[in-house]
Amino acid sequence: MEDKQIIDLYMQRNESAISETASSYGGYLSKIAFNILYSKEDSEECVNDTYMKAWNVIPPNSPKNLRCFLGKITRNLALNIVEMKNAFKRGNGQVYAALEELEECIPSGESVEEKYDEKALISVINGFLKTLPRRTRVVFVKKYWCMASINEIAALTGLTESNVKAILMRTREKLRKTLQREGIML
Repeated sequence: MEDKQIIDLYMQRNESAISETASSYGGYLSKIAFNILYSKEDSEECVNDTYMKAWNVIPPNSPKNLRCFLGKITRNLALNIVEMKNAFKRGNGQVYAALEELEECIPSGESVEEKYDEKALISVINGFLKTLPRRTRVVFVKKYWCMASINEIAALTGLTESNVKAILMRTREKLRKTLQREGIML
């Protein structure tokens, strides 16, 4: 099923939107979650939470790129799970659990300036990615967005692991210089 049709199902509040999403993107989302969590059970839970989050936010929002939209949700949820697990190690999770309960009723602590800075950073990074050759962009995004291993990237692209590492090192340096040139402090 095409993305537009899936989004239309969400907009119509048709529950088959979730099964169609799972059919089209389940493997992709599971891979993102597993690359961050390294746990099949946690990854499955994270992907299920992604479907629920998509169900809750698509109407009224209508994503331009469903794959990226879902990938971002999965990645953020997985990173939250990692953060939560680390919080549990530090204090049996009591602080994290209390903050999570209040999360929906307390406004974000970000200032307008911080939100502006974040949007500026996103814009510069997206512009930077557009300047990269396709292979370099794929390697960079697979590593730092999908959290794929060097070995996985090498297998996917047909490059050696040494080549992947070199591409990543050179690309990070180019990004650092681009951010500095744009006045973004590291």
